[in-house]
Amino acid sequence: MVDRKAYIRSVGHFVPERRLTNEELKEKLDVDCEWIVTRTGIRERRILEPELGNSYMAARAARECIDRAGVDARELDVIIVGTITPDMLFPSTAALVQREIGAVNAWGFDLSAGCSGFVFALTTGAQLIETGKYEKVLVIGSDAQSCFSDYTDPNTCVLFGDAAGAVLLEPCPEPNHGILDFIQRMDGNGAELLLVKAGGSRRPASIETVRNGEHYVRQDGRQVFKRAVTEMADVSAEILEKNGLTGADISLFIPHQANIRIIEACVNRMGIDPAKVMTNIDQFANTCCGSIALCLYQAVTEQERLSKGDYLVMSAFGAGFAWGSALVKWWE
Repeated sequence: MVDRKAYIRSVGHFVPERRLTNEELKEKLDVDCEWIVTRTGIRERRILEPELGNSYMAARAARECIDRAGVDARELDVIIVGTITPDMLFPSTAALVQREIGAVNAWGFDLSAGCSGFVFALTTGAQLIETGKYEKVLVIGSDAQSCFSDYTDPNTCVLFGDAAGAVLLEPCPEPNHGILDFIQRMDGNGAELLLVKAGGSRRPASIETVRNGEHYVRQDGRQVFKRAVTEMADVSAEILEKNGLTGADISLFIPHQANIRIIEACVNRMGIDPAKVMTNIDQFANTCCGSIALCLYQAVTEQERLSKGDYLVMSAFGAGFAWGSALVKWWE
């Protein structure tokens, strides 16, 4: 089999119109706006309208992505959606997106890896391309985290927003370009430190679970911070060393947009020029699986920060704990 790599041919995105600013949260929670900015780097976040569901965002990001590439949805082979906030437990978000965009010839699935879902989905899609069996794989990162946020808890609700991003993967026409390498890791010992406790088979929804607020995201912020800084930095440095590169060789670093302090600490440990780091956390907060995909969209379409031959590193950390990094040599 000819060694081939997947490349990112096109990008798409969707962000809700509704903005929730720190000033609005200040009135609800009696917290200082500058406290939020200093602690997180967030100034506002986007909130999806009630009852639309995560698939609404995912489908619109998907549509923009394939339209930008001039691809008919019927040409798609596979749809992979990285998400932790599906419309429902089943059917999958991928199935709902397939129906919405008319991708009648595609199969697909959802991938749950916390906030690392997009990176995990991206590398999974790349491997499907590498097999030689598939030509067009649509990868989406999308989350409506506001639906699982407790707006009486300032330690969590200020962190999250809603967004979706999508990429179309195809075989790269040129050798040694595209998605070159990845490293993925998981440590289930962190499962209780970042979770939504109820709603699954262990604790199905009940009056008790609703009354106890067990359907909201909860985290041990201090422990999550420590692990995120260490693991995101280590796995990103490891993938560079593995491929004979240094921070100086990287044109763009896109970290998961969880917290500006995590990003800054990670960048310092990796020795990357801050000017090479893509952030949008001030505008959109932590959009979970949507964060890296949305950053990539902005980097490509709004800021033109990638040219052919540039090295890009994406790195994420999320619930599970699950984390990983991907190395891309940009083709288009």
